[in-house]
Amino acid sequence: MLMPKRVKYRKTQRGRMRGKATRGNTVAFGDFGLKAMEPGWVTQRQIEASRVALTRMMKREGKVWIRIFPDKSVTKKPAETRMGSGKGIPEFWVAVVKPGTVLFELGGITKNVAEEAMKLAAHKLAIRTKFVTRVDYQGA
Repeated sequence: MLMPKRVKYRKTQRGRMRGKATRGNTVAFGDFGLKAMEPGWVTQRQIEASRVALTRMMKREGKVWIRIFPDKSVTKKPAETRMGSGKGIPEFWVAVVKPGTVLFELGGITKNVAEEAMKLAAHKLAIRTKFVTRVDYQGA
């Protein structure tokens, strides 16, 4: 599972997801990408499930780039606990995703295989996504 080795603060505030992504919104490494269409949190488990789906569909050909990293801790309090007594303990890690962020990239495979693989990976995520290609992609 992806998670930071260490963080400055153990417990983070929830924050707000406003606006569109200004960085990480183009296909930079591979030929194809999976772009987020709405804001949300993508958990470490969703990222890992998507990665496994991608590599299985590609039959271990080509290369996968994961462009997001879960660096925000989400806390939870135990069930049936009275109010007060502080903030809960960190339960899992999420990546904050804005609309336009490229989540995954693929390279070294055909467009048909990439589209199918990204479709499978998108089903593992809790946000709407779309398949995108590199701006200067020629199509082989």
